[in-house]
Amino acid sequence: DRSGEGVCVQASTLGSLEALLDFLSSDAVRIPVSGISIGPVSKKDVTRASVMHEHKRPEFATILAFDVPVSREANMLAAEMNVRIFTADIIYHLFDAFTGFMEEVNKQKKEACALDAVFPVILKILPNCVFNKRDPFVFGVDIVEGTLRVGTPICVPSKNFTDLGRVAGIEVNHKSVQTATKGTSVAVKICSTAPMEATRLYGRHFSHEDELMSRINRRTINVLKEWYRDEMRKEDWKLLIQLKKTFSID
Repeated sequence: DRSGEGVCVQASTLGSLEALLDFLSSDAVRIPVSGISIGPVSKKDVTRASVMHEHKRPEFATILAFDVPVSREANMLAAEMNVRIFTADIIYHLFDAFTGFMEEVNKQKKEACALDAVFPVILKILPNCVFNKRDPFVFGVDIVEGTLRVGTPICVPSKNFTDLGRVAGIEVNHKSVQTATKGTSVAVKICSTAPMEATRLYGRHFSHEDELMSRINRRTINVLKEWYRDEMRKEDWKLLIQLKKTFSID
């Protein structure tokens, strides 16, 4: 890999190494490789693989060992340096083991940035359904555009982007839900996450005449693109472009 980032690959012969590299570079697999070697896995190979920690890519601090032994010393050093060694006599088994590991790594990364996964949404407060006018706010809303999710930070753009807090609960017909989409009327609970947000009052700082929007920024957009693309609908992307203009995000 030209970036210098990727797994290390070890095989018993040149022919098996070439076969493994062809497999890893195929369109269906596409696993980057940073180093190759022929023969048993040694301490030197482990040290080379450990460099990926310095690249901030710990998932690539990995050796794929195809049909080769791993010395006891190499295994001990791998445990010390947090290097994973996957061994197999069949290429597909090696691939399955590594992809299973990568799926778990990606799942953890996705969960780690969940708070920054802010889906675009525009809400309109129902004036006859304001149940609590101060933190925590509780009122009925129409979802004008987008997707509302528990955890979404909400602000009032028309009032100098006043922040209200994060969505702590959503109810549809008195049943709790995690998400709701455009065209749905829901009851929403918004709890403050900062001292200033706790001072906001409905009727003084904002009202039903103001639209509420999810508070997005460059970081939240990047998180959606990298980790939540599969959960974004076509209309969500269009709304995101619209909100970028509202929030003056380049």
